[in-house]
Amino acid sequence: MEYRIIGLMSGSSLDGLDIVFASLHENAGRWTYEILKAGCYPYSPEWTERLRSAPGLSALEYQLLHADYGHFLGRQVNNFIEENDLHYQVALVASHGHTVFHNPAKRMTAQIGDGAAIAAETGLPVVSDLRALDVAFGGQGAPIVPIGEKLLLGEYDFFLNLGGIANLSFNRSSYLGFDVCAANRVLNLLANEAGSEFDRDGALAASGLVNPTLLDQLNLLDYYREPFPKSLANEFGTDTVYPLIRKAALSVPDALRTYVEHIASQIRQGISYLIRTEPEAGTGYRMLVTGGGAFNTFLVERIRDQLRSFSVETIVPDQQLVKFKEALIMALIGVLRWRQEYTVLSSVTGALRDSIGGALWNGQDA
Repeated sequence: MEYRIIGLMSGSSLDGLDIVFASLHENAGRWTYEILKAGCYPYSPEWTERLRSAPGLSALEYQLLHADYGHFLGRQVNNFIEENDLHYQVALVASHGHTVFHNPAKRMTAQIGDGAAIAAETGLPVVSDLRALDVAFGGQGAPIVPIGEKLLLGEYDFFLNLGGIANLSFNRSSYLGFDVCAANRVLNLLANEAGSEFDRDGALAASGLVNPTLLDQLNLLDYYREPFPKSLANEFGTDTVYPLIRKAALSVPDALRTYVEHIASQIRQGISYLIRTEPEAGTGYRMLVTGGGAFNTFLVERIRDQLRSFSVETIVPDQQLVKFKEALIMALIGVLRWRQEYTVLSSVTGALRDSIGGALWNGQDA
């Protein structure tokens, strides 16, 4: 069975809206995929600020933004369809939305981008609110991508996504995953101080020196001692990590160099933990690295160096998969929801059970 689906993803790094049009094919329980069209649509300065400031809105203002952003997403889908001549080819739209609040300890997560508004704008069926049911079942609601990694990319052992938040998952005797640490959101904030949107290739970080005192302070943050499963809200990077770095009063290159080392060392700790979960020690691990941070060659180099003792081969795939893996997996989650099949793995999130998450909005004219 083939499904032609659009997947939407807006990450915490606020670099733009990723849209994928994918062909997903299922045969006897085995899934294959092809990314037919894809694009990243940068946010205007106005939308960047509206999304960044959303946590501070009143209840009414938040709901108005939720609806407005949903209509914005729908219009972007329509533009994407028009630009790529996809009329009458799209069966379903699956939208992750943009995470504003994430507090699974209180069984709450909130991604803005009203699915009803997307359906009204596009006239297509839409699946949204992909994390909510898992959180209601006591799960972290994150990471959400492991179901797609398992079904579409099962030849790898580890999956590392270097987005606004770095998350890691493990596909061996059991499927486990968690958020590791803040990543691009903090790196970009530091690069902004030097007048750059981001640290291209990690060149600024490579020119700096590690500050051992700050590195120790970062590695001692309480989150890293919390038991698994666990996940991070965006505010961990902006409200906890970034102020700690600023307090150290380092040059931008030294701050970036120190934080790159922190990311790499936390990934090493995560890999070490996941390997220890195996009943028998394995060998020859392969790790797929995606997300915007995969283009940070210095960061990837430091991760490789940290993982040499574990015999982990670190693989950065083609640019299309690096950029659009998460939007592709949102498309798959939409199909799974449509088929009434599990969309979230409780072994990753810690929920009471696997669940079929997502709200379905039918924008078609009956």
